[in-house]
Amino acid sequence: MLTLALVAAASAGVLCPVSAAQAQQSKTSAKKVATKSTSKSAKPAAKTAAAKEQLPDGKQVYATTCAACHQVSGEGTAGVFPPLVGSEWVTGDEGKVARIILHGLSGPIEVAGETYNGMMPPWGSTLKDADIAAVLTYVRSAWGNKAAPVTAAKVAAIRAATSSRATPWTAAELATVK
Repeated sequence: MLTLALVAAASAGVLCPVSAAQAQQSKTSAKKVATKSTSKSAKPAAKTAAAKEQLPDGKQVYATTCAACHQVSGEGTAGVFPPLVGSEWVTGDEGKVARIILHGLSGPIEVAGETYNGMMPPWGSTLKDADIAAVLTYVRSAWGNKAAPVTAAKVAAIRAATSSRATPWTAAELATVK
C-alpha cells in the first residue's frame, strides 16, 4: 500500500521522505502480493482458455457449414433452402434435427407453411458430435428461436443408433421417429 501511496504522490508531484527499510519492506510486500495474485489468477485463466479451445463455437460451425444455404440470418432462400428462423424442425424434437445433420435430408419438407423439395447433404462424416451439438444449440437459440441446448452425448447416442443408415432421411420417415 505504501508503494501505491508513493506512486500516487510521485505522479502528483509530492514526495514524502521514506527510510530505506520502509522502501525495502514495501517492495517485498508488493512482490508477495503480485506473486500470489499472478499464480492464483494464471491457473484459472489457463484452465478457462483450455476449456474454451475444446468447446466448439456453434456460431462458427454454422458460418462455415450452414450459412451458405440457410443464410447468415437463418432465413434461408425462398423456395430453395428452408428457413431455420421459427422452424418447427429446428425448435422441435432435437433427435430429428440431429438426424438431418448426421445423414442429410432428401425430398419434400414443409417448413413454416412452405414446401421445399431439395437435398441437404449429410454432415455426419465431416462434423464431430461436439460440433453438431454446438451448431444445433446455436440454431435452436439464435434469431428468436427458443429451444433447449443439445449435448454431444445426445448426438453421439443418435449417431450410434443410426450408424447403419446409408441414405438421407425424408420428412415422412422423420415423422415416424420418436
